[in-house]
Amino acid sequence: MTASTMPQPRALKTFRSQRLTLSYAEWGDPEAPLLFLVHGGRDQKRSWDWIAPRLAKRYRVIAHDLRGHGWSDRVSDGAYTVMDNVLDFAALMDELEADKPVIIGHSLGGNITIRYCGLFPDRVERLVAIEGLGRSPTQIAERERRPLEARLQEWVGQRRRATHRAARVMKDVAEAMERMRAAHPQLSEEHLAHLTGTGVRHNPDGTVSWLYDPAFVPMPPFDLTDAEIHRIWGCITCPVWHVYGEKSWATDPREDGRAAHFRNAQVTMVEDAGHWLHHDRLEVFMGGLENFLNTSLTAG
Repeated sequence: MTASTMPQPRALKTFRSQRLTLSYAEWGDPEAPLLFLVHGGRDQKRSWDWIAPRLAKRYRVIAHDLRGHGWSDRVSDGAYTVMDNVLDFAALMDELEADKPVIIGHSLGGNITIRYCGLFPDRVERLVAIEGLGRSPTQIAERERRPLEARLQEWVGQRRRATHRAARVMKDVAEAMERMRAAHPQLSEEHLAHLTGTGVRHNPDGTVSWLYDPAFVPMPPFDLTDAEIHRIWGCITCPVWHVYGEKSWATDPREDGRAAHFRNAQVTMVEDAGHWLHHDRLEVFMGGLENFLNTSLTAG
């Protein structure tokens, strides 16, 4: 499937959350069961274009741009917390009157949807989290070995720099694609071209810029504690499929103990795949997804 033959979304729409207007795309029969796709940080809804049309044969598929990403509004102060994104997702669920949908989230999107499922366990049929648990216990411990004041000083510096950071301006899509290639060398030319083409804004002078807010800082200094997060994980009642790339920076949640906090979860490691495993090994991911969706109907 190339960019020229890739099925386009059936509709591009918006919804409101906390005074923001957020964008979403829709594929499939409007009367079919709902399935949500939630992208990660510095990504956008059209990143799902290889997956959404295939799922649309069975579901009404919805993929939205997180606040500060894609064509959704940006916040004035550049503060993007996980819980604000959970609020946005709850607004989208209510907007579409979702009744026990399937939810698939990648990275930050996985973190957001995992929390939603723990807070509202009766509203979800099943959840797929693609490397959605965030930092490993070892990474968290390493961070917390630094004095609190040092971490907060670093955060203040990051936020102040981000506030004044202008969007990167690139000469054209070709330059943007080269930057995408340097950051993600494992992607195919097809993926590079499509992700770049759908991930930039065309400026009046012919240059392009990435769609996400340059003030986006993904890790605030304060969040839920580990104990609170683990409690939320334990509240999830639907079947959960955690998927990890063997070559990713993210660690296996079975080995570091995080998977044990879930009531009904399975974990798959995908060989020869990184953090964007659903791009790196699309067919492997889709095969596992179909198996999970089919078996969980009875096994969940």
